[in-house]
Amino acid sequence: MAKHPPLTLSKGLKTHHILMLAIGSAVGSGLFFGSGISIKLTGPSILLAYAIGGVIMYIVLRALGEMTVHEPNVGSFSHYAYKYAGAFAGFISGWNYWFLYIIVGMLELTACTMFFDYWYPSVAHWIVASIILSFFTLINLLKVKFFGEFEFWFASIKVATIIFMIIFGAYIVLFTKQPGSGIQNLWKYGGFFTCGIQGFLFSFVVVIFSFGGTELVSITAGETQNPQKAIPLAINGIIVRIIIFYLTTLMIVICLHPWNKISENISPFVDVFNKIGIPKVALLMNIVAITAALSSFNANIYATGRMLYNLGSQGNAPKICTKLNNNGVPYMATLISLAMIFLVIILNYIYSKHLFNILLAIATIAAILNWITILLTQLIFRKKVKISTIKYRMPLHPFGSIVAIIFFIIIIITMSYMDNMRLAVYIAPVWLFFLTSGYLIKRCLEK
Repeated sequence: MAKHPPLTLSKGLKTHHILMLAIGSAVGSGLFFGSGISIKLTGPSILLAYAIGGVIMYIVLRALGEMTVHEPNVGSFSHYAYKYAGAFAGFISGWNYWFLYIIVGMLELTACTMFFDYWYPSVAHWIVASIILSFFTLINLLKVKFFGEFEFWFASIKVATIIFMIIFGAYIVLFTKQPGSGIQNLWKYGGFFTCGIQGFLFSFVVVIFSFGGTELVSITAGETQNPQKAIPLAINGIIVRIIIFYLTTLMIVICLHPWNKISENISPFVDVFNKIGIPKVALLMNIVAITAALSSFNANIYATGRMLYNLGSQGNAPKICTKLNNNGVPYMATLISLAMIFLVIILNYIYSKHLFNILLAIATIAAILNWITILLTQLIFRKKVKISTIKYRMPLHPFGSIVAIIFFIIIIITMSYMDNMRLAVYIAPVWLFFLTSGYLIKRCLEK
């Protein structure tokens, strides 16, 4: 009998897929839901917070992009940490990232159920979550090219509608006499820094969470046809994405309606258009909010499956996680990850009301740990690799990485002063101790 060639990961993602994945993974519930919370914390100065946060995330992505273009790998920074910083760093970063996107997947799924409350407030969240999870299980077991096309069109809907909202909102602000609307909203209700330095610092926690997922572009490199072209294009475009999808949209929201009257319990994009008497646009924005959350959820499933596959390839997870189906998809790693996300359905049933804030706090601290790992790994990478072989170099090395690390440490300290975030800061060392114990047990079993 003829032997079949071994199954390998598919190279089905193209440049246009990667560019839209970069948008889809970053523009989710953090912007469409969490921005309402961040506006309440600091007022109009949220725009400055997003601008500063965007610069920091650009530094992180350039650090990651430098390693990714040099050596594309589906394991992304876990692979680079494993190779350049050691087996322990690879183990910790890989499992922490997997854990993070299990939590973020739960968060996006929870956000979707909350958005559906706009139409069906009486339907239990666990029912909506079950339907969504079943559908996206199917999507992520098909060929990665199909996943890429699906995500491309999902992200395209977001982009088109957000641009429409910006143009329509700017028209209302500049050319109509809508009561409560106007550029003066940026300073009228208590000034630009309404809640002082404390509120401004507190807002960074939600802002940083909003940027979570931008590093997904690196994970896709292992299944991209031309990563040396696609990855730099996706990373270099982050500044444009921040201006369009964060700064401009939030400026329009604040100018459309007094920021201190915006609800933090629903999407501010929906709330504002309802309050200025344009319910059809509010309905449209709720549809887009759902699309954004579903798109990010879809990307999260992809990320968790590939990271668990990489951990299995390193020997840091059971070998069953490396099994591929005929489509070249790591189906066992994907199914195991989905089984963990399934827990959110149970949590939605038991503890629905406060689940979003709890998950947001845990996801934020886990994301910060990942980003610090990326920056530290890049510093080690530079010492071990000849500079002449690096084609996509990080600017302002090493000062950019050092500044970003200090920024993230300040955010962790800030979280310890916030009532609804303090628990995550306490959980972080316990989680790291648990991972360290797991690594030590693994080493003992290998001897």
